[in-house]
Amino acid sequence: MRTFGYTTESVLILSTSPTLSNWPESVTTTQPDATTRLGGWLFRHRTLLPGPVALAIVMLPASESASPFLVGAGVAVTIVGELIRLWGVHHIGAISRTRSERLGPLVASGPFALVRNPLYVGNILLWVGFAIAARMLWLAPITLVLLVLEYHAIVRWEETLLESRLGQAYREYAARVPRWIPSFNRGDRGLRRAREGFSWSATLFSERGTFVAMAAGYVLLWLKARS
Repeated sequence: MRTFGYTTESVLILSTSPTLSNWPESVTTTQPDATTRLGGWLFRHRTLLPGPVALAIVMLPASESASPFLVGAGVAVTIVGELIRLWGVHHIGAISRTRSERLGPLVASGPFALVRNPLYVGNILLWVGFAIAARMLWLAPITLVLLVLEYHAIVRWEETLLESRLGQAYREYAARVPRWIPSFNRGDRGLRRAREGFSWSATLFSERGTFVAMAAGYVLLWLKARS
């Protein structure tokens, strides 16, 4: 039976306090390191992570002369990032929007068969693309490094929860599929695995906030270029 698009027996709410009874035993016996604890905080505030990049793009002057090629390249990178996100959301669903420690079922199909964190990869490409389209090439590598470090901490925290909840199934998945760099040799079996994905209408509805943010971002860039 499916409720709100998720298998009911596979969804869990985990408290972030090890003093509560539903904290996994495997987590209480090992004190999380500073990176993992930081990742838990960043996870709950991850919508704000690109804030400094967004402010720099809007407020600072472009460092490169007007170039349709440069703007087009930035738009292309942004589109690739969003296409990766759409593919991922189509397989994982709206649970990707949660701010709680709710875990859904292990998803190992679609882009999750190639890389464990395709949504974060898509996010990074989105913001790198915006930096390029804003004609701020110096900002693109800074954006890349900043977001990779922040998402790496988040992923460390997420993996602690996933391993404690899903156990050997997640450990085998993590051993087979890389964290960041897609592997087409080890993960392509998941692309052919039969699994019912979420409808594209539900996928597009879940991504409506991202679409609005992208449109607003490019409107601001257009206004900035005309000022």
